[in-house]
Amino acid sequence: MVRHPEYQYLDLLELVLEKGDQRIDRTGVGTKSLFGAMVRFDLSDGTVPILTTKKVFWKTAVKEMLWFLTGETNLQPLLRENVRIWTDWPLAKYRKSTGDEISQENFERRIIEDDEFAQTWGDLGPVYGKQWRRWLGADGKEYDQIAELVRTLRTNPASRRMLFHAWNPAELNSMALPPCHMVYQYHVTNEGRLNCLLFQRSCDLLLGAAFNYVGASALQLMLAQQADLAPGELIWVGGDVHLYLNHLDQARQQITRTPRPFPRMRLSRRPDSIDNYKITDFEVEGYEPHAAIKADVAV
Repeated sequence: MVRHPEYQYLDLLELVLEKGDQRIDRTGVGTKSLFGAMVRFDLSDGTVPILTTKKVFWKTAVKEMLWFLTGETNLQPLLRENVRIWTDWPLAKYRKSTGDEISQENFERRIIEDDEFAQTWGDLGPVYGKQWRRWLGADGKEYDQIAELVRTLRTNPASRRMLFHAWNPAELNSMALPPCHMVYQYHVTNEGRLNCLLFQRSCDLLLGAAFNYVGASALQLMLAQQADLAPGELIWVGGDVHLYLNHLDQARQQITRTPRPFPRMRLSRRPDSIDNYKITDFEVEGYEPHAAIKADVAV
């Protein structure tokens, strides 16, 4: 019997719990950290790695990926889609700069309703979308890495140069958070299957990994469709893979659970461009996870 692929993730949780190097990190919370990890998921049968040992809000992850693809760097469109996973950083900056201990709910409401306030306090700096779609070169020109990737997938699928990345040293200090999922590289087999290798320099294993698996899978389905290919493997490689010290009990709880079948994800239509996908284009069937596991984000 083939072992459920989710055990790769659960084994990684257990390994970090047992052997992780305990250290103080940027947030001050502290982590148990492991350096270097890899998991592989086969998307060719229509399934995607939406973890089943806890409930993952997969639409939030897909909406975030669609936001990246727009090249947008302001929080406002995300909040209007009820995606709150980026609020912590601009909220902390606002509180520190103004001394106003505004609640998260009121801060988010102001971002949504007040365009001027959103322009001032909702911008995250040149984060993922800016680098993916509008990388500023030394020649003064902007480079659209996603458009170039789609073009190459269509015209030269044997290329070993089909990748994009977000680690732009010149702009790191202007970002609310430097990119964690840094490099996406693609590979097309002779049978026309699109594989993806995602390198993530830093991974919050309890909260972040589940979202990264979903976002990368959604992107892989979109790219495959745009290039008339079929999805293949998603290979995820982690650099500093860690559990925050306030996530250890939740991780111990999760590894006691037995995985259930991965759900299937499909695209309900084919837009004419990588730029025109909407959340309603994604259909997920057969997702029956265990209960959600709550944990705080370290900022």
